[in-house]
Amino acid sequence: MDVPQVDKIWRGLGRLLLAPRCLICRERGSNGSDLCSSCRQRLPWNTSACFRCGLPLPHPAECGECLVRPPPVASTTAVFVYGFPLDRLVPRFKFHHDLAAGRLMAELMAGPLASAPRPDAVVPVPLHAHRLRRRGYDQALELARPLARSLGLPLRADLLERIRATAPQSELDADARHRNLARAFAVTASAPLPAHVALVDDVMTTGATLHAAAKALRKAGVARVDAWVCARVP
Repeated sequence: MDVPQVDKIWRGLGRLLLAPRCLICRERGSNGSDLCSSCRQRLPWNTSACFRCGLPLPHPAECGECLVRPPPVASTTAVFVYGFPLDRLVPRFKFHHDLAAGRLMAELMAGPLASAPRPDAVVPVPLHAHRLRRRGYDQALELARPLARSLGLPLRADLLERIRATAPQSELDADARHRNLARAFAVTASAPLPAHVALVDDVMTTGATLHAAAKALRKAGVARVDAWVCARVP
């Protein structure tokens, strides 16, 4: 067998062995992505929602709750409804140090967010220092960093700080979630604040975390705060 033929065989084996695998089902990824075509087709895109809170609706509109009690965010872009197969990716990213799942989530978010109102900066919702030390990484920052790079926007991870440790939101009902986050965030940047920022987080349930962070930013002088999240719980 001649050398070019051997090289061709090795290149073929390399492509086979190193081809990306779907992070959900482990089948071969499509188009160089860590997601197969079958799982991609099943993604629960949030194509019809309240533009203020991202709640899925039969038709795009402002929901009754936002009409009665407008939230502190001007708009919310929730790329997906929380469900299969996102419910396989998010816990692995958030709790099991699977940063590849986070990169895939950011990749999927970038397309829809490119058409969202363009902010002056992207701001990840921060973890408290104690939780950051236990977890070892901030999932919102791991989403915001590639998003900012992909969309050509400044990343301002220095702008917001979680100054009060809080109980895990998953253990609380809706009212308790809002009480739990009261005065949990503070703006710490000394440089002039951007007029319009987009807060980035992984999942939005009641919006308590995002709203508490938005209130702190607006109180400090940010004129407009939007929310960008990977998934919205219905």
